[in-house]
Amino acid sequence: MVETFIKNDLTLKRYRRFKAMKRSVISLWILLFLLILSVTAELWANNKPIVMGYQGSIYFPALKYYHPSTFGITGEARTNYREMDMSWAIWPLIEWDPYESNMEVDTYPSAPTRVNLFGTDDRGRDVASRLIYGFRYSIGFGVLVWFFSYFTGVVIGSIMGFVGGWVDLIGQRLVEIFESMPALLVIITLVSIFGASMPLLVGFSVVFGWMMISIYIRAEFLKLRKREFVEAARAQGVSWGRIIFRHILPNALGPIITFSPFTIAASIYSLASLDYLGLGLPAPTPSWGELFQQANNYFTIAWWLAVYPGLAMIITLTVLNLIGEGVRDAFDPRKSVT
Repeated sequence: MVETFIKNDLTLKRYRRFKAMKRSVISLWILLFLLILSVTAELWANNKPIVMGYQGSIYFPALKYYHPSTFGITGEARTNYREMDMSWAIWPLIEWDPYESNMEVDTYPSAPTRVNLFGTDDRGRDVASRLIYGFRYSIGFGVLVWFFSYFTGVVIGSIMGFVGGWVDLIGQRLVEIFESMPALLVIITLVSIFGASMPLLVGFSVVFGWMMISIYIRAEFLKLRKREFVEAARAQGVSWGRIIFRHILPNALGPIITFSPFTIAASIYSLASLDYLGLGLPAPTPSWGELFQQANNYFTIAWWLAVYPGLAMIITLTVLNLIGEGVRDAFDPRKSVT
């Protein structure tokens, strides 16, 4: 079905090459499942019913906030749906909010039970719930870093490759300066000074993450800027900005598409590393790295804090890298086409 919508022959060939990589296709479906699971996390892990009936009316607490006064409750800031006398309710599979502690267990962290399928962390919060919501922050961080770092790198690399001369000379020296910096160490220093938040972590990562793609884009522009279609556009008086972004860039998308899955995977790993060191997302944000940190603190008595986050990290990074492998082969002109 997809092939009927692809008109370009080269794009169709690349699609067929990717489709031939079964492990990459399976990984893509797994990633889509994880994305859907994360986006709809409130429907899978929550301490509020998905839908419920109360005094003849239907409510959707998992999707909409209702003040306790709506149900005739006074003197409370939040509605405790577990104690409500409702007519009927459909609850999520995991009946725990990622920030909520299970007050019925004696010690934290507690082992997996029927109530907490993956156990709890050192504050009694459900590990399964925090894994699902943690993926939302991890993939969100990875995509934001990928988008802004690639946007910056593509702009700088395009200008360097197209203009050349002293602009390229200065740009290359700038790239060398940023590449020579120990990025993780500098980011740790900046976080310790300015504090940690999602925007700041994304910004710091982008500052030290645009160089690689700029080098590849520069090479593509150096190769394409003397091609016939570019010379024809120059002869027609087309502005250099239009030549860059409308004529050359669409023909230089190979590195951008090929390296994107690997960049997102590396960003997810970087966020987990910062969270593990206590320099990542501020508490109590659900974080895989924080669970790894707790696993280190309770290594001998809480195996579930290492096993389940470790499996989540392995699966995520593996599927992203396998997708990247498939995309890389799809864009490789040396591969045979069936």
